[in-house]
Amino acid sequence: MPGLLHQPAAGRTVRRGRHHRPGPRRNRQRRRADRHPRPGRGRGPRTPLLTGRTPGRRILPHLRDRPLMPERYPDGIDGIRLVRKDTPGYFPDRVRRSEPPKEGGTVHYPVRDDLATLLYLAGRACVTPHRWLSKAARLLRPLLDELGLPATLMTTGSRGLHVTVPLDRRAPFDEVRSFARDVADLLAARHPDRLTTAARRQARGGRLYLDVQRNGHGQTTVTPYAVRALPGAPVAAPLNWEELDDPALTARRWTVATVDELLAAADPWAAPARGRSPAAARRRLEKL
Repeated sequence: MPGLLHQPAAGRTVRRGRHHRPGPRRNRQRRRADRHPRPGRGRGPRTPLLTGRTPGRRILPHLRDRPLMPERYPDGIDGIRLVRKDTPGYFPDRVRRSEPPKEGGTVHYPVRDDLATLLYLAGRACVTPHRWLSKAARLLRPLLDELGLPATLMTTGSRGLHVTVPLDRRAPFDEVRSFARDVADLLAARHPDRLTTAARRQARGGRLYLDVQRNGHGQTTVTPYAVRALPGAPVAAPLNWEELDDPALTARRWTVATVDELLAAADPWAAPARGRSPAAARRRLEKL
């Protein structure tokens, strides 16, 4: 959590917000990694986070350009859990920071772009890095605003987010699907290094896939608040757009175990926007 403090461990000195431990830097990182225990096994020689060079290269494409919230366990997973969004001042300058828009303040999230940063965070007792899931949704909303289209947001309880635009139900499926595809193509063209509309996995090159295939006759989407038949029983949860600021957000954030908390909050979809005509939005799209 931002501003969360903990007592420095023995043998560490604190100077001007920077933590220092005696001994060579390389050995210090190895000792920290050795402190990560496996569940129920005491202190073990392996960290649960895959920090080796080969696994690290597998992880990096899924983290690149995304703000992170590190989940740290300095004394092992049976000890205190530290979750901090803001990048501590003692992190080296080579760890890139991201400052997404936030009401009422500023938060500098760490961004894990390379293997060196991955290993550094592992050495800081980061067991689980929580990535922002909202990259495409954040990029899509300004484009929808340009087109004069309101939109709602929902976790799927599975592998992504759904962005839904209410329409007036006058256009046929083919017209709606064509419009959705053109919007996705424009968004991908604006952000070619991040987004793609390529249906084949081999052609995506690690980019996030913009899926518009649900816009068609006979296609379905998960119902809001429905339980998914997946481990942990995740729930498809409607969101406010402001909830994209939470880096702990995942597609399976809500489950049957936490759904009471979800239902106690105001329903983000309680006052749906009036359906819009895709024809008017199409005219705006052609001018972009």
